[in-house]
Amino acid sequence: MTTPITCIRDLREMARRRVPRAFFEYADRGAYDEWTLHENRAALDRIRLRQRVMIDVDQRQLNTRMLGQPVSMPLAIAPTGLTGLQHGAGEILGARAAARAGIPFCLSTMSICSIEQVRAATDAPFWFQVYVMRDRGFARDLIDRARAAECSALMLTADLTVQGQRHREIKNGLSVPPRITLRNLLDMASKPRWAWSMLHAPSRSFGNLEGRIQGTDSLTTLAQWIAGQFDPTLNWNDLDWIRERWPGKLIVKGILDPEDAHLAAEHGVDAIVVSNHGGRQLDGAPATIDALRGIVDAVGDRLEVLFDGGILSGQDLFKALATGARAGLIGKAFLYGLGALGEDGVTQAIEIIRRELSVTMALTGQRDVQQITREVLWH
Repeated sequence: MTTPITCIRDLREMARRRVPRAFFEYADRGAYDEWTLHENRAALDRIRLRQRVMIDVDQRQLNTRMLGQPVSMPLAIAPTGLTGLQHGAGEILGARAAARAGIPFCLSTMSICSIEQVRAATDAPFWFQVYVMRDRGFARDLIDRARAAECSALMLTADLTVQGQRHREIKNGLSVPPRITLRNLLDMASKPRWAWSMLHAPSRSFGNLEGRIQGTDSLTTLAQWIAGQFDPTLNWNDLDWIRERWPGKLIVKGILDPEDAHLAAEHGVDAIVVSNHGGRQLDGAPATIDALRGIVDAVGDRLEVLFDGGILSGQDLFKALATGARAGLIGKAFLYGLGALGEDGVTQAIEIIRRELSVTMALTGQRDVQQITREVLWH
């Protein structure tokens, strides 16, 4: 008898067995000693909720709006690199599952399927996340391509101009395309579902960069390639030239300090994502949930504050909403579902979080997701 999937951790365990080690650990692990990675989880677990009873919670409303867009619940799929190496055509499958669920999907610059491939395969508009390369002309080209694809929002990731060292990526020799070594070959051969999905994938390299950025087809490690391409001179003044090319909704991801939140608001961005890059950049940075309250207090009335940092359940999402976030983003939970069961796994991950959020609202006496406040937190 097949054991039923009841939580995101079940999907994680299935993905661990089905995805080659280098790609699974790329999604699963963090930088340096992984203190911040683990603190993201521990800080969410420390939060306690007020249980309330004898309140009519029969008709609960989970729908809301993000960046003016109606959504079925306050959740979006975060931009994740190498998604199409967790499962063939991973970005397309994620975008389809998100559209069907009525939530936003954000495509990464470092995706395997290109902007154009995802646009051709999906009907619903999606967000696009941009990294700024040393070649600013290419960055402008990426933004123009996102406009041509009618993306509904542009997300600038600000916290990866220099990469934090991720020991597992170096030890696994992570590269794109995958480096062919005896160890990797044996690992991939033992994952027939993954190999089949890759055989039929529309792309196996960086779709947005292929043929446009030198070195994407080499067997250098991913960390070495990023060090040579990403631009550490990126600063707040660069938002001006981004605005020249992008008239739509603009999000800045990677905010972890109220001072930076103020600067984002002063530069007129529409939303920020409070994020420590999943513990994959500055090890020793605070857990995202611990940073969230101060940032909401600083700028929550001036722009939308989104939360990214360890959501693996509806309870986690509820805690972020109660702390003040407009909505949450999922990265690891999305990739676990994708690696486990492809598009169906992504759908299951979203629905697990939806059901858990609904139950948590009921048991805390909440009827409307837009009315959740800090009053539900146990102090």
